Amino acid sequence: MSNPGEADPTPVTGLRDLAAWFAAGSKPRDAWRVGTEHEKIGYRFADLSPPAYETDSAGRGGIGAILDALAARGWEPILDTGRTIGLTKDGASISLEPGGQFELSGAPVASLHAMSAELDSHLTGLREVAEPMGIGFAGIGFHPLATRESMPWMPKTRYAIMRNYMPRVGDMGLDMMLRTATVQANLDFGDEADMVEKLRVSLALQPLATALFANSPFREGQPTEYRTLRGHVWSRTDPDRTGIPAVVFEDGFGFERFSEFVLDVPMYFVMRDGRFVDATNATFRQFMAHGLPGQPEVRATMGDWADHVTTVFTDVRLKRFLEMRGADVGATPAMIAALPAFWVGLIYDDAAQKAARALTRDWSVAQLHAMRADVPTRALDAMIGGRTLREVAVDVLAIARDGLRARGLGEERYLDPLDAIAASGETQADAWLRLNAGSWGGDVSRVFGEAAL
Repeated sequence: MSNPGEADPTPVTGLRDLAAWFAAGSKPRDAWRVGTEHEKIGYRFADLSPPAYETDSAGRGGIGAILDALAARGWEPILDTGRTIGLTKDGASISLEPGGQFELSGAPVASLHAMSAELDSHLTGLREVAEPMGIGFAGIGFHPLATRESMPWMPKTRYAIMRNYMPRVGDMGLDMMLRTATVQANLDFGDEADMVEKLRVSLALQPLATALFANSPFREGQPTEYRTLRGHVWSRTDPDRTGIPAVVFEDGFGFERFSEFVLDVPMYFVMRDGRFVDATNATFRQFMAHGLPGQPEVRATMGDWADHVTTVFTDVRLKRFLEMRGADVGATPAMIAALPAFWVGLIYDDAAQKAARALTRDWSVAQLHAMRADVPTRALDAMIGGRTLREVAVDVLAIARDGLRARGLGEERYLDPLDAIAASGETQADAWLRLNAGSWGGDVSRVFGEAAL
């Protein structure tokens, strides 16, 4: 695999180059695919501690050993300073988040059925290699027991740069890196106008997705005031690169306007001669104009731009596709699969997309920000336009179901878990809090067994 930043050494000559990079992602409808990414939190069966990368003093294999075992099954290793930090096979990849959260980035596939089959195959294979090492994985959005200080760090060079930078811009950035887990859907757009409509719909409805998938009510063994602590953490990570960017809803928005926004986001790194170079003292705009601070001979390339785009963490991220980033990981495979089903139903059918846009068109950016701020604590009880998100969810899920039905592939069943949540008003987080107050007797550690994947 090519090193980041060095895959495309073409010099950047101006804004048009950057906008054209996004525009190159445009695809005809028959080429639209769905990619699903999900992270899960590792734990040792013996004591529920987070496994480190290395084999421990007792000889127990760690995350690195799991990667090696999967590589022996046909996955191609991705190396960082000689250590395996990821794997690739058949268009899919496995990567590590900073605290050892184990991530599958699924291959782009044509249907939700193919996505579900890939997910099941991955989880089965992971259990087969991890369980003999005494390691399991749980689908929960924030580590329910471990302190920040007790979390291991994975040996990815770029994480050292982020680790130093995060405390400068937010008080929970390290928590985001070490203790959170998400499920994301990656979806295509047809052209610039289609991208704009899809991005506006998905940003407006992202807080609803956050509420429906709320699955992180615990911290360090105790219930919190949050249904999605992960959602709260993101609001205190880095205001320069997170949230709902107002520019998306301005007249004239398109690839160039988004490029202008990304240009002013501070950088993390560039890759040169096989190593990461700290670039946190410059925005990409400054990099283009003057080179790196103290290294003016290091000039911006299109590979650097592609890397920089991946460090923008807005609730929906525009790359050469749209990445839906608002949800806690699901506690079951069915809940993981429900996330791409939700978004495919809403924005891969013209009628559904228009209905979703009509529903959200009158919501102001101020209302969206207020809703997003309210969701971590109130989830489906949060309000928008005088309605609870539970009420809105019923309408939005009906639109998504119609959108899936129009595809004619029998994919509607993947929405069933979300319909149940909207009908009952009980999110995954609410269920854990109910159990914790009841049959668990306050033993938060029981969530590992309940959310084991």
